[in-house]
Amino acid sequence: MGDINHNTRLTSAEISNLWSQFVNDSMALCVISYYLKNVKDNDIRSVLEFALDLSHSHIESIKEFFMQDNYPIPKGFTIEDDVNLKAPPLFSDPFLLVYLHIMTIHGLLGYAGAVGTSIREDQRKYFIKCNMEAMELYNMIMDAMLNKGIVSRPPAINAPDKIQFVEKQSYLTGWLGRKRPLNAIEVSGIYFNMLKNVVKIVLEIGFSQVAESKEVREYIQRGKGLCDKQFTILSSFLSEDNLHSPKKWDDEVTSSTVSPFSDKLLIFHIVSLISTASAYYGAAYSLSQRRDLAAEYLLLIADVTKYAEDGVNIMIDNGWMEQPPIFDDRNDLANKK
Repeated sequence: MGDINHNTRLTSAEISNLWSQFVNDSMALCVISYYLKNVKDNDIRSVLEFALDLSHSHIESIKEFFMQDNYPIPKGFTIEDDVNLKAPPLFSDPFLLVYLHIMTIHGLLGYAGAVGTSIREDQRKYFIKCNMEAMELYNMIMDAMLNKGIVSRPPAINAPDKIQFVEKQSYLTGWLGRKRPLNAIEVSGIYFNMLKNVVKIVLEIGFSQVAESKEVREYIQRGKGLCDKQFTILSSFLSEDNLHSPKKWDDEVTSSTVSPFSDKLLIFHIVSLISTASAYYGAAYSLSQRRDLAAEYLLLIADVTKYAEDGVNIMIDNGWMEQPPIFDDRNDLANKK
């Protein structure tokens, strides 16, 4: 049975999975704890409580894994240092569901990747369990969103009379001549990325109102402009084919200027979301068969990559960026001799 008793050390991939989940769940503990202090809707409260319990459970499990391997436990984010539970509401109750919807999708994809890179039996079982819990949370969120009528449904598509095959190279064009309509795969990628942009925009509106540091505030405002621009670009592809875009939630931000979170948490949250955007754009790019759409994704990726890098530099300058697990520098160790 090999390492059935878990005597084998965690691999670097397994350490990476646990470390990343710890940092993200420690942030989720802060964010959801604050949301729970202000939420009025009991249905939404139940979803938040379930999500909070999952994050607590994950944190405790990861601590145990790290201690068994004599690996230092990350600092991440804490209620004491990174959240003001007395701050007034910054977002409406319905937006909290929209936010959780996108964050849970991130979790589902992350857990699936962790299962695929885990070797030890306990790690595989743990992340499979996380995935199943996230699916349960996702279903709770979707049920609540459907009951409240706040789901942004992707465009419907009419069924063809029969299956078809591509017959002309013009299927791939997009700049010259008549463009073919978008296919369902392309629309799915556009719509999903727009849903993610919607959440980033609302967070950036709210976070820019409450950030203490001028540098952080201006960075987040710049991000809002970038996300608005990218939303408009993607929306234009849909409107050309008379397809609708997702609902925007810009008006679901209150007028509060009291920060519920530390600037460290604010900028980390924005940088992590914008960094994952490049991965989701990349996935949509790989499935786009119209050249003009594929080219646009490359430009979007370049923009968000530069923006994310600037955010990381701010975090480094302020001593806010916790270093991920890093391999030994063998040359440095040798030179110390």
